[in-house]
Amino acid sequence: MARNELRPVVKLRSTAGTGFTYVTRKNRRNDPDRLELRKYDPVAGQHVAFREER
Repeated sequence: MARNELRPVVKLRSTAGTGFTYVTRKNRRNDPDRLELRKYDPVAGQHVAFREER
């Protein structure tokens, strides 16, 4: 199966300012805007919002 641009790889950067990132894929049809997820930041030691960076 060929990878296409419908599900691109995106980087999620912590909004806590620690510089920690997650890497995931997203569906552009379901989430055309920037993705924002609440995930655990091990540097900060708590759950914070992670935003998609381009």
